[in-house]
This record gives sequence, structure tokens and C-alpha cells, in this order.
Amino acid sequence: MVKFAFMGNPKSIRFKTITEYHRFNDLPQPEHPLISIVDYAKLKQFTSGNSAGMIFDFYTISLKRGVGKMFYGQQQYDFDEGVMYFLSPNQVLRVEQNPNEIINQERSGWILLIHPDFLWNTSLGKTIKRYEFFDYSVNEALFLSDKEEKILNDIVENIKQEYHANIDRFSQNIIISHIETLLNYSERFYNRQFITRDKSNHQILDQLENLLINYFNNEDLATKGLPTVQYIAGTLNISPKYLSSLLKMLTGQSTQQHIHEKLIEKAKEKLSTTYLSISEIAYELGFEHSQSFSKLFKKKTNLSPLEFRQSFN
Repeated sequence: MVKFAFMGNPKSIRFKTITEYHRFNDLPQPEHPLISIVDYAKLKQFTSGNSAGMIFDFYTISLKRGVGKMFYGQQQYDFDEGVMYFLSPNQVLRVEQNPNEIINQERSGWILLIHPDFLWNTSLGKTIKRYEFFDYSVNEALFLSDKEEKILNDIVENIKQEYHANIDRFSQNIIISHIETLLNYSERFYNRQFITRDKSNHQILDQLENLLINYFNNEDLATKGLPTVQYIAGTLNISPKYLSSLLKMLTGQSTQQHIHEKLIEKAKEKLSTTYLSISEIAYELGFEHSQSFSKLFKKKTNLSPLEFRQSFN
């Protein structure tokens, strides 16, 4: 296995084509310039404690074991188990190898590389962005059972066999069909993960509840403004898309709906227990304009703030 080291503070490496990625890893020329499946064990390996970012101008779908530490953005995940992650073009992946760890640790798995041009004018080219897990972080990777891993490995093997064979006018549609099947199974397995990893998911729900309660009870709410989805996800150390998908699966509501729900609870409390004007309440809840507050309150309760106060009294 070829090893390489980055000296100092390395900059991110950008791969514009699949061929460039093959060449960088001293792999043979890809059999198809727009799609390739790479044996993870054959990739170059870091030999320093430094890290380098990698940016791909193509989609990467990976199933790996024994990868060491990997970072997506600022998040870190320890890949000791067989897991999958998904990257869309222009996202940054950072890899780090601790020099004190065993360099020649056993690694296995595959990486499916798909250039966007391969999807051009296909059904998947129009629908691939609906798969939200391409915007998840590596620390929100997909954990697979042995049975699930076999299903995905078989699909990837079918893709490999198809582009290894003589390319004809049917090849692209057949490969696209296999990729769609791979993504649909991945979506199913993510939904299963949301359900089966109850302890972790319930902790996130508890943390979200406490975060929103503390936020709306803060005296600085008027100056801080309403919490954003990005702020909530960042505080919980998960990506906005993953948090939204998790909440929709477990509660049927998006992150924004949870924020609004807690906001309305606080607004009802102030309307029913204080003599503050509607404008004062709106300001205390972080609204710049009371009209925006009134509009949201009516949308959520079918009553204006004043009508709610009058009906309560």
C-alpha cells in the first residue's frame, strides 16, 4: 500500500474528475470516466498527525471499515464499525491519521464515485437532491446490520459488473436504476436507524426541548431574536438536514415547527399571565415587528393574540 504524508498545514485537495482521484491514489485508469467503484483498502493512507481536506466535484457514496478518524466540516466520527456516508459535489471531507495508531490497520469497503455528468438527462439527475442524507455529516453516518450491508454490497457488485461489461446503449439506464435502488435502500435504512436507535434519538429530543425552553426563558431573547434552525442544529452538534429528518420521523414535525410550537407556548403564557401589550410581547419574544408575531400566532392557533387573551379572560 502506498503511503503519503502532508507537511505543515495542508490545503484542501480538489478532485475535478474521477480520473484525477484514481491517479492520485495510484490506481489504474477508470474503466468509465464518469463512474467508478474503488476498493477502499487500495487507497493511499495518511502517515502523519496532520490532516488534509478533500473536495470532490462528484458524488461519493462509501461503505467503510477501519478508516480511523474522519471529519466532515468540523464534526468528527470514529469509523470502527461498518458504516456509510454520502457526499455531494463541493463538500469537504477531512481525513486524519494519528501517528501513534497502527498505520497498517485492516481496512475494507468500497467507494462509489459518480460524476454529475453521468446523471445528465436521467430521472436520477432530477431527483438525487431529494435524498437529504447527502447533506448529513459524517458523524450522522448510516450504521448497517450484516443483512443490510449485504443488500447494498450486492447492488454495488451489479453496478461494477455492468460497467465492466461492454458498454452499450442500455448500460447507463441499467446503472442509473441500480444507483436509485441503492439510494432508496439507504433511505429506508436511515429511517430504520431513526427508530431503532431510540436512546440516542430520545436524548436529542430531550436536548432540543431543554434548549428551546432555556432559549425562550432567556432575558436576552429580545436582543438575540428568534432561534434559527442552523443555531439549534449547531448547538446540538448535528447537521440541520439530519435534525429535521430525525424530528419528522419521530414527531412528524420539522425543526422550525418545534421552534414555533415552543414560541406559541411562551406567547400564550405571556398573554394569559401578564398585562403586556401585544407589541411588548412580540418584542420580548424576539420579533422586530408585532405584525409578524400576530400573523404567526393566528396561523398556529386560529386566533389573534388579542382574541386569545379575551377568550382566556
